[in-house]
Amino acid sequence: MSTPDHATPPRASATTPGPVRPGRWWRSVVRTVLALVLGAVVGVLGTVAHRTQWNDLPLGVVLALAITLSTAVLCRAWAGLGPLLAAAAGWVVAVQVLSVAGPGGDVLVPAQAVGLVWTYGGVAMFLVAAFLPRSWFSDRRA
Repeated sequence: MSTPDHATPPRASATTPGPVRPGRWWRSVVRTVLALVLGAVVGVLGTVAHRTQWNDLPLGVVLALAITLSTAVLCRAWAGLGPLLAAAAGWVVAVQVLSVAGPGGDVLVPAQAVGLVWTYGGVAMFLVAAFLPRSWFSDRRA
């Protein structure tokens, strides 16, 4: 006696999809979380180093803003505006937390010119990266 055709399980063929792989949304979530962490790390490093001077030149704030801009452009090129906003949020949170007076009254970002340039200049770096032309981050030919 043979089994009916409808009772046998279908065989795997070239057209049958394989194991379920994580979708595109999973990669977007991971990229957004990594961008948030990267923004926080850059915010901490820049806050610690932005007051460094070399021969009375504000080298620290220039380098801190340069690495902030490069982080913003990296996040925009890597995955778009969502991770760019996440990196900006991580940066802002890190800078604002470190701007609060510590238990001994010390402040890492004082209300002086260099502190204001670091705080507002960093936000401006993220805005610059957000408003760059989309074609700069595309692999398509013009």
